[in-house]
Amino acid sequence: MNNRNNRFLAAPYLIWSAGFIIIPLVMVLYYAFTDFNGSFTVSNVTAIISYVNIKALMLSIAFSLAATFMCLIIAYPLCLILTTVIKNSSSFLSLIFILPMWMNSLLRTYAWQNILERKGVINGILAFLNLPLFYIINKPPAILLGMIYDFLPFMVLPVYNSVSRIDKDLLNAARDLGADPFETFLRVIWPLSLPGVISGITMVFVPSLTTFVISDILGGGKILLIGNVIEQLFTQDSDWNAGAGLSAILMVFIVISMFITAKYDREDIK
Repeated sequence: MNNRNNRFLAAPYLIWSAGFIIIPLVMVLYYAFTDFNGSFTVSNVTAIISYVNIKALMLSIAFSLAATFMCLIIAYPLCLILTTVIKNSSSFLSLIFILPMWMNSLLRTYAWQNILERKGVINGILAFLNLPLFYIINKPPAILLGMIYDFLPFMVLPVYNSVSRIDKDLLNAARDLGADPFETFLRVIWPLSLPGVISGITMVFVPSLTTFVISDILGGGKILLIGNVIEQLFTQDSDWNAGAGLSAILMVFIVISMFITAKYDREDIK
């Protein structure tokens, strides 16, 4: 009876997964390997090797790696400080970092556009103080800044959860055995927090690789990432086959990241 009850309770999730995960993925793969006439082809996937597409993909990977690295550099020390200074406030901290995510990502990006534009908030303050103006809008630094701002919470939360779960007795034992702070971090804190770091890297890298809104708004459409290419193929060119083919390429990166995350999750459980 318990197994039947469990299957019954899982039915809504299975229906949701089939409708919003499995069926869309099957449709993407179908369009990726067919042409307008429904005939099998690999030209939609091999289109990634064209100059425009490969350049956009390389730029996307570069931006994603940079954003992921910067999020880790910012998030990890922050999490160490929070776990050391603030006690019994994990729920409050989670609320602080999740709260900005309640606002639509598009609105947050437009807010940064208003802040960074030539006559925006930052340049208004600098002009009032008679300081040199700050021009990064429609340039790579603006896109990178938008990515870091948008995806930083995805790095902070898993890293904080891993660091906060480290037993303080292990740190005290390391100090008693003569380990200095650097050795304690290298031999105790970092290995134990690595599953959270891997999860954070995955959660930041995947959406930053596929984003197109941030580069479109903060880059002014001048910097073409692979997400912009796919979005244009679907919306402007109405070429679903080519768009699905490039999307299938990005799915490879997502699958690889899922395998890496699953590997470290299993090690964490052990």
